[in-house]
Amino acid sequence: MNDAHWMNLALEEARKGVGKTAPNPPVGAVIVKNGRVIGEGYHRRAGTPHAECHALREAGARARGATLYVTLEPCCHQGRTPPCVDAIVDAKIARVVVGMRDPNPLVNGRGNAALKRAGIAVSTGVRRDECQALNRPYEKLITQGVPYVILKAALSLDGKIATATGVSKWITRAASRKYVHELRRGVDAVMIGAGTLTCDDPALTARRGNTCVKTPRAVVLDETLVSSDDARLFSRAPGELTVATTARAPAEKIEALRMRGHEVIVCAQDTHGRVALRDLMRALGARGVMSVLVEGGGEVFASVIAERLADRVVACVAPTFIGGEGKNMLPGMSIGTMDEAVHLEDVTIRTLGRDVVIEGNLK
Repeated sequence: MNDAHWMNLALEEARKGVGKTAPNPPVGAVIVKNGRVIGEGYHRRAGTPHAECHALREAGARARGATLYVTLEPCCHQGRTPPCVDAIVDAKIARVVVGMRDPNPLVNGRGNAALKRAGIAVSTGVRRDECQALNRPYEKLITQGVPYVILKAALSLDGKIATATGVSKWITRAASRKYVHELRRGVDAVMIGAGTLTCDDPALTARRGNTCVKTPRAVVLDETLVSSDDARLFSRAPGELTVATTARAPAEKIEALRMRGHEVIVCAQDTHGRVALRDLMRALGARGVMSVLVEGGGEVFASVIAERLADRVVACVAPTFIGGEGKNMLPGMSIGTMDEAVHLEDVTIRTLGRDVVIEGNLK
């Protein structure tokens, strides 16, 4: 077995923590000795032991002279948990194989250097691309202070996200909707506009079958707080709903939401008087939100795309025509030339039932 094989196992461990660790990264670790795994683990949530510590605990005394495979450079500073470098040295690990360097300025090569000073052999960059892909949200938060943004749209073949009367249930079929719940499980927050809240009254939970497996933070954009208090999201527990508004909202409505335990962020306004999304993203980043899934509606999509806030786009396209009076995905967005068009790169295309799913990173 080579290093890439064992790092693949560490990546499998790391993926178990995706969507659960913010503001920390999802990390996986595997300890190998004599061609066998003797310890493995992943970071479960912020404030709990890191992946390396779980793996070392499982390996126990057998870790002496073994090789540790970890998807992200071990930390070397005291945070909410002790430095992983110290635990690795104490366990007498002989070699550490690292997937990618930690972009956190408190680490950023210092963890690897500390291991080498302790006489431990260090190899880096094994399955680097896969490790970096896993940690794009963490890297963006730690280096830019804002969340990684995924835009998800369900649309017809003629680019409509709803009928002329605003009906969008259901453009795509069950297989696509199941995938959306997978996306929700992997993010910290799901964002919608007040229009989508009014039309669809969504729950924005992540379900597996009929079982709710996660309730990511819901973020509702409502510049004047016109949303109905009867919407399902307003019955959420404290801390599960954030309402982003502006100074145009009545003070008594802001106070009423806060009295119910909901967070209200009063943001700057854009040129149209709506919530300034860049301001909101900075506020969410300051709260440790590492990833946001934007689910609509059209005005929100258009703002996110026009301001280049999206990192990734997921378009679930149904073989259906809705017609010219239907709701556009990007209303009001005007492109004069193809040079101004927004392009995706690293594109993948696949079918889910009768639907086509197109995914790519915003160029």
